[in-house]
Amino acid sequence: MAQIPEVTLSNGVKMPMIGFGTYLITDAHEAVTSVRQALELGYRHIDTAALYMNEQYVGQAIRESGIAREDIFVTTKMWNSEHGYDTALRAFEASMDKLGLVVVDLYLIHWPKPLNKETWRAFEQIYRDGRAKAIGVSNFHQHHLEDLFTTAEIKPMVNQVEFHPYLVQPSLVDFCKKHGIQYEAWSPLMQGQVFELEPLKQLAAKYGRTVAQIVLRWNIEMGVVTIPKTVNEQRMKSNLEIFDFALDAADVELITSLDKGARVGADPDNFDF
Repeated sequence: MAQIPEVTLSNGVKMPMIGFGTYLITDAHEAVTSVRQALELGYRHIDTAALYMNEQYVGQAIRESGIAREDIFVTTKMWNSEHGYDTALRAFEASMDKLGLVVVDLYLIHWPKPLNKETWRAFEQIYRDGRAKAIGVSNFHQHHLEDLFTTAEIKPMVNQVEFHPYLVQPSLVDFCKKHGIQYEAWSPLMQGQVFELEPLKQLAAKYGRTVAQIVLRWNIEMGVVTIPKTVNEQRMKSNLEIFDFALDAADVELITSLDKGARVGADPDNFDF
């Protein structure tokens, strides 16, 4: 397997460009097994969240893997019910206890609900205390980021958002790039809908690759960190095999042109959870 490239965050921390997502993997055996398999296959970036109810299993898999802790990039996220300074600090400690970690590589605000600037102040404290190597946000539109900037002393290092061929949000991509915020994709395969798109099938045939590999490679070409999720070991392996080929610039543009502004998840400006 080719070496997984890394991006360097604004504070110098290295982040692998592909990770293993764990959303909806809540069964203890399945969660431990799938994370261990991912690590054995070569993934070194694991993404979880308090909401996912599997932090303890992720932590167990990391410990059982035998891989040095410093070689694994771990992300977790604070849920919406924990906004506020003291509650955010408590939520962080709860996640760390479940993960069994002293330091997490990236800690994110999961959704702006509504944006509580005291929450970000807690995140800044966690970062200054060395408990998170990097801090960031998830599902933030440009206006959420601009609002945060009015009081933030430290800018978010990452914005993890829905990103796939039907939802590119080029203006948000450009805004994050301008402010040194790394763009990261959740649901890069549109919950499986990419497999039905004819232009992607044609590109898969052209390159002799799977549709998933074409889309994930497009993420990489766009400079976007991506975290596909599967519990199928063969697909885990296949999703990693995207670093030994490149898409033509015209094909990158073709995929980007499929953008419809269409979501498979909630709109950060209109959600009720």
